[in-house]
Amino acid sequence: MVSSYTIIEFGIQNMRDVIDLFVLTQDKPEPGSDNPKHRGPGADHQMRLIYDRYIRYLFIGSAFLMAIIILSIIIFIGQQGLQTFRAVSPAEFFLAAKWDPMEGRYGALSFILGSVCTTVMAVALGAPLGLAGAIFLAKISPSWLRALMRPATDLYVAIPSVVYGYIGLTAIVPFIREQFPVPSGFGLLAASSILAIMILPTVINISEDALRAVPASLEEASLALGATRWQTIWRVLLPTALPGIMTSIILAMARAIGETMAVQMVIGNTPLLPLSLFTPTATLTSEIVVEMGNTPFGSVWGDALFLMALVLLVISLLMIVGIRRIAKRRYA
Repeated sequence: MVSSYTIIEFGIQNMRDVIDLFVLTQDKPEPGSDNPKHRGPGADHQMRLIYDRYIRYLFIGSAFLMAIIILSIIIFIGQQGLQTFRAVSPAEFFLAAKWDPMEGRYGALSFILGSVCTTVMAVALGAPLGLAGAIFLAKISPSWLRALMRPATDLYVAIPSVVYGYIGLTAIVPFIREQFPVPSGFGLLAASSILAIMILPTVINISEDALRAVPASLEEASLALGATRWQTIWRVLLPTALPGIMTSIILAMARAIGETMAVQMVIGNTPLLPLSLFTPTATLTSEIVVEMGNTPFGSVWGDALFLMALVLLVISLLMIVGIRRIAKRRYA
């Protein structure tokens, strides 16, 4: 797949070609010049000014377009979702666990708790492993091993979610069913295990970059004072890189709470409160994807699904605000 940076570079290069052609056609030859395309020193300066002006307009227009798209999504989802409260009270939606649209019951508490529990458990399982991997790649592994492991870690991001879900369905769910006295194996444990694997690349890559960004002088000073290698990592490197590590964890939480297909395949998709690790339950995303094809647009049922999407959107925006606050504290 062509990356967005490649597309932008291609567009800028084409714009430069057009500007070059424009300047060449508008530039008059200097007196006594035999070459009609000869440009004087002023033409190069003029061309640079045109570059700056048009590229500035390009970036401003791109930012304005992105802002319009994001605001349009928020307004559309919010407008549809808030219409739920014309037929359902906020207390029932957020505090009741009974979900039965056929009977007019729209309590989403079980889905909200399912999303929160799976996310917290996934981070609890995946963040320590990811941080350990980041420490190994940044400060322990030899360069040749890092050159092999870093691209392999990046490849995890390219694996489709349905592949993770299929692995969980055929490997993790049967393992849980055989090792624990449970009838199905679906539930929080299976979903959290899959999500923990999926968030590993995010935690590893960002945490490794944060550890490598720590000034070498701090590490050298700690070793010079007699600290061991592990004491230096634990008491110097990790506290200094903590803002970057926290950023990786919040991004991993955003990835986990927004994941749909893999979770939907292993969590059980039952509107029950997550009372144990082995109780089949559902999340906001899995319930939306299961029921969105059966609901007519504009009905209370459909508006309730839009309200679930709005809750997810608000949670994601709060995580983004948290990341920005951490970044400001990091670079203050």
